Amino acid sequence: MSIFQAASCQTILVNGQIMDFNVPKVMGILNLTPDSFYDNGRFVDLQQAKDHASNLLDEGADILDLGAYSTRPGAKEISVQEELDRIMPMVEYLHQYSPQTILSIDTFRSQVASETVHAGAHIINDVSGGLLDAKMFETVATLQVPYILMHMRGTPATMQNFTDYDDLVSDVATHLGKAISQLRKFGVKDIILDPGFGFAKTIAQNYELLLRVDELQYFGLPILGGISRKSMIYKKINKTADDVLPGTIALNTLLLQKGVQLLRVHDVKEAKQLIEIFYS
Repeated sequence: MSIFQAASCQTILVNGQIMDFNVPKVMGILNLTPDSFYDNGRFVDLQQAKDHASNLLDEGADILDLGAYSTRPGAKEISVQEELDRIMPMVEYLHQYSPQTILSIDTFRSQVASETVHAGAHIINDVSGGLLDAKMFETVATLQVPYILMHMRGTPATMQNFTDYDDLVSDVATHLGKAISQLRKFGVKDIILDPGFGFAKTIAQNYELLLRVDELQYFGLPILGGISRKSMIYKKINKTADDVLPGTIALNTLLLQKGVQLLRVHDVKEAKQLIEIFYS
């Protein structure tokens, strides 16, 4: 008997198959950047990236989320071509050798979205929620792939200057609601919501959002929780990202209790065990 019950939500159509969230899913993070806040360039080498992808899948990842543009504060801006040069070899490799693997692309650029989907990717995960590329919503509609809509203000470089809210969760919900309406007008059918932990939010606001994230179930859409090893954990207790796997597990437990259906994590094995404990 399961202890938690996943919130009822829409299914999504991905890679020609229906994915439901009766049991929460796990998205494994594969950073292909030299300056990510946690992986710190460990998987820039193609063979290392392949090995890590294999490990994430062996540990039970339901989705792999590939990113080639670091959105941590102070990260170097790169060109569209450099982003494509980093990410396309892994998309092509996984599409050829593991075609059943669901690939999500962490990008805010419509050109990267289009080229990676045509190469075999299945989901677009846009941290900007369409704010940084006016063509993104139209592109996703044309591609007819699921879209992860995240809440953010400003840019990755400026977002922490935009943390004033009248009511945090209500303001986040209003922002997401307007974007959902636009996406529907373009014809995007499958949307996953990401409240954007760590993006344009103070540490205290992140924890308020964590405790109220279930309010976003109003939209009837799957909700993604992405708190893995983030500064909201390690800065609060004066540690580093390497030290906060226990904190990550604790907060992921709260996300599950609040009805979040998709956990985006660096540590897949631990997240899968957590879900198995609460949903078996």
